[in-house]
Amino acid sequence: MGGSEEANKATSLHDSSSPSQPLLFKPPSIEEPEQPDQPESDPTQYLQISYNYGPRPFKDLPFVIFFVFVVLCTFGFGIFSVFHKNSNYSNLSSYKYDLNSNSCVKNSTFNGFHEPRFDFYSLTSPGSVFLKSLIWTLVVTLILSVPVCFLLLLSLKHYTKQIVYVSLPFFVVIPIFFNVYWFVACTVSSSCSDAFPLVYRILVLVFVFLIIGIIVWIFVANWHRVELTVKIIGVASDALSKNLGLFVVIPLLTLGLVVYYAPIVVFLVFARLNGKIVPKESKGEYKCVWKQDSWVPAYYTLAILTMLWSLTVMIEAQVYVISGTIAQWYFTKEDAKPRRSIRSSLRNAFGPSSGTVCLSGLLICFVRLVRAAVDSASQENVPGMVNLVLRCCVRALLSAVDFLNKFTINFVAITGEAYCTSARMTYELLKRNLLSAVFVETVSTRLLAGITFVLSAIYAIVVYAILKAASSIGVYAYVVAALAWALLIIVLGFFAHVLENVIETVYVCYAIDRDRGEVYRTEVHEVYSRLPYQ
Repeated sequence: MGGSEEANKATSLHDSSSPSQPLLFKPPSIEEPEQPDQPESDPTQYLQISYNYGPRPFKDLPFVIFFVFVVLCTFGFGIFSVFHKNSNYSNLSSYKYDLNSNSCVKNSTFNGFHEPRFDFYSLTSPGSVFLKSLIWTLVVTLILSVPVCFLLLLSLKHYTKQIVYVSLPFFVVIPIFFNVYWFVACTVSSSCSDAFPLVYRILVLVFVFLIIGIIVWIFVANWHRVELTVKIIGVASDALSKNLGLFVVIPLLTLGLVVYYAPIVVFLVFARLNGKIVPKESKGEYKCVWKQDSWVPAYYTLAILTMLWSLTVMIEAQVYVISGTIAQWYFTKEDAKPRRSIRSSLRNAFGPSSGTVCLSGLLICFVRLVRAAVDSASQENVPGMVNLVLRCCVRALLSAVDFLNKFTINFVAITGEAYCTSARMTYELLKRNLLSAVFVETVSTRLLAGITFVLSAIYAIVVYAILKAASSIGVYAYVVAALAWALLIIVLGFFAHVLENVIETVYVCYAIDRDRGEVYRTEVHEVYSRLPYQ
């Protein structure tokens, strides 16, 4: 009888029909008639959701085995392509068709290898000045980007409201400036005005102003959310400032991915050299052409898919490390400091949870590939209601997968559960606490992207002004400034990506706190408690 009461009590604890009750809420024990057998489930799986500091079992192991198998196949066939290459590929032009043997033979009168000539604008032309200016500008930009990121982090931590409100007008002013500037510059330039008639210039000018008007309308319509998002960014910046080691680990992981890519790129180059020179008839004449081995296209597909899957796996691993580190900081009492949080997150990401990370990366890779295929098909304007319905269904399915994946890897980093279990638990966690999975992502992402764009654009304008005043590269100053803008926006985009992951992790940690009826971080609850409910 006692065993029956315990089973009934455990069943009532994880009943999701009452989403307003926290997980630790224990209703009074009531005798209930025996229910028919239900599918096996763990009745205590939602009772103690918190950061798992203990040893974690391996989850989703088949996917990491499959990933390693794919990588080994890529490297194995790549090594085979290196040793199996045909050195005659570079001498293709020296072969001619022989009528007697019906094959391609090497021309004995071929003079050999002609050394190519390189012309870098000639060293005395303005091209050399351009090259020097470009190198120095990019090096200085890369060096300055590090203190710029730290200054931006400190500013967002202490002066979030001021930074956001100062940047908001520039979201409109800078596009207006560039829109008017190109219009005037093209009108003044005779070559541009001849190639681009006035009517088309006016149409583009009006179209860009229309886009700017839409941006202004979006800000006005969502103004009530900006104040809350400012506080959310401030809390996340404070959390990130307590874990600055992430700014060392995450770039090193990215560098490791680049090093990992290097041999695959080499293998792709050598794969082209696997084949033979064969005669081919064209308009009644035979000529010698290069024919690749039949396995080369398949290897190209394998290598490219491996690179794409590896990219998404690395992105998910970075999210895992960020989430695990921030979660350990969150669930540590304010008077204590977590020890080796980054190291333990790395160990878990590439150890017990490596299969889950590979599965999440595989799903994201699949979604991106299918979405790209659907977008490509939609651009072809294939008629038919069936095609339209299929595209809509596929897009709805991909959106559902994106929603399922939302916050899942953050939850995996906290609990160490398998992917499917974490996806279900995350959804039920947010549902029980009436929290939205959309608000945090949309507004904060757009604000951080806007701040990144504004800072990069201001920097590009300063670089252009300095180049015009201190160098004689002329119109090349536009190119150098544009490349400096691209480099800085990549670095600041990386910073924004890390901060967005911190925001999402803190959000999941707040949901766990709310579910358990506890308060680990008072400042977080003061901000996130103002989020709109579903």
